[in-house]
Amino acid sequence: MFRSIRNRLPQIPYKIDHADSLAIPTVRDLLYETLQRGKSEQQDLVIVCIGTDRSTGDSLGPLVGTFLKRSLHHSVIHQNQNVYVYGTLDQPVHAVNLQETIAAIQKNHNRPFILAIDACLGKLANVGTIQLAHGPLKPGAGVNKELPEIGDMHITGIVNVGGFMEYFVLQNTRLHLVMSMAECISNIIKETMLLNYKQKLSTFYIQSENPSLYMQ
Repeated sequence: MFRSIRNRLPQIPYKIDHADSLAIPTVRDLLYETLQRGKSEQQDLVIVCIGTDRSTGDSLGPLVGTFLKRSLHHSVIHQNQNVYVYGTLDQPVHAVNLQETIAAIQKNHNRPFILAIDACLGKLANVGTIQLAHGPLKPGAGVNKELPEIGDMHITGIVNVGGFMEYFVLQNTRLHLVMSMAECISNIIKETMLLNYKQKLSTFYIQSENPSLYMQ
């Protein structure tokens, strides 16, 4: 059982070290509340995990996507919530195919709510932190690339120091850190989906026990 801290949630954008004991429950509750307000029941939740397995630092997104695919793909949570994951180690979403992926999402999903995930570079003091923010993600900004924006909301993970030789820095980022951050982010999303599923079940049982309350 996980603990909820929704009574004292901070504001978004929100940044916290992935190793902090409050990282998963806090970001989970923030994400859950945002989805409750901003996503309709009819909308698909599309999670786009951006990056490549050819670079250690840039593999954060594909690792998150792989962890999510393994745990959500055949689960009852996925089947009842229309959750779709793009971007894994096997089929990464990166600079070359991002525009194609966006086109496929627009074709296959009707007005989806998109959660984008990507690695980024930042200040030394912030390495290891994850950030949840509203609005689209701007992939490639940390390495001076012009790529299309994507997402209604996004999660980024600062995997290393930015400001110089960005490609070299990403290539030489510690895999242990990236793996730990990917596990944290995937657990946040999985727990958010579980929380939402339990809420739907609770609502269903209330309606079943008190049908007169919901009759027009």
